[in-house]
Amino acid sequence: MPLIAAATGGTPSRRPVWFMRQAGRSLPEYREIRAGRGMLESCFEADLVAEITMQPVRRHDTDAAILFSDIVVPLRAAGIDLDIVAGTGPVIASPIRTAADVAAMPRLDPASVGAVTSAIGMIIDELPDEKALIGFAGAPFTLASYLIEGGPSRTYERTKAMMLAEPETWHTFMGRIADITIAFLRAQLDAGVDALQLFDSWAGALSKAQYDEYVAPHSARVMAEVAEYGVPRIHFGVGTGELLNSMTDVGVEVIGVDWRIPLDEAAARVGHRVAVQGNLDPTVLLVGDDAVLEREIDRVVAAGQRAIAAGTPGHIVNLGHGVMPNTDAGAITRAVELIHAL
Repeated sequence: MPLIAAATGGTPSRRPVWFMRQAGRSLPEYREIRAGRGMLESCFEADLVAEITMQPVRRHDTDAAILFSDIVVPLRAAGIDLDIVAGTGPVIASPIRTAADVAAMPRLDPASVGAVTSAIGMIIDELPDEKALIGFAGAPFTLASYLIEGGPSRTYERTKAMMLAEPETWHTFMGRIADITIAFLRAQLDAGVDALQLFDSWAGALSKAQYDEYVAPHSARVMAEVAEYGVPRIHFGVGTGELLNSMTDVGVEVIGVDWRIPLDEAAARVGHRVAVQGNLDPTVLLVGDDAVLEREIDRVVAAGQRAIAAGTPGHIVNLGHGVMPNTDAGAITRAVELIHAL
């Protein structure tokens, strides 16, 4: 598998590429199959999960499928009352803000994500041998921010208030979320995924000191609890250029990089210790100009090559965040073709 080879210091048979949110609203077949179905409802239907996961692989020839799901799926499966509201994102019915709320946090029974693990079996049956299946979960901090704020936030003021003013409650809370994340990832690994990605999407809201003290220990525990499976572990956040070293230290084989920092600079910041993933700006796919697309892909690939020349184990091409919903599917296919042709 090219992706696994790049992630582990091997020599891939071709330059591996996949895109975050490659399965989604950019695909007409996705919009058709999701018509009239809620997002969370869709994540708990095995046949639907398998079909949506495979759609971009069939259309774009990406080197990996990433399981169609959402970072709040294990929270919902554990019994937390939440929904994904179109145009808003996850909305929590009863935000968790006190020590008593934390004490009442449920645990995840792996049987409650049986639809997810069944879907993984279906995907593996169809996925070509040379293509990897990536499982994923939300990191404890990002899940905590949704649970405390009650939904998406720009300032994370309630989250940071608990973190800074009630550290004991905070660490207990993060530990309970880490338990859910570990159980969800282990269920996916037991079902057969080839790699996993931990999304700490909103960790960029933190200073390095805050991340190191209040977040890193819990993400490190998640990574340690899945290490025995021996699959590549990818760690990704948005706006985390100043945290890349700390996010690598939690125990990963691949560090995801957003578009704000050159890929070779990111590789140097982590001491060329792990493979890098990224980091094409998602808006490049919206431009509709092949010359621009080719130029930007060349730039990212060249930076990846410089990183490898300096000692980085490998480069997996990806975006610096997810595919935007109004991206033309043809632009994604063209990008994959260009990357594979280089």
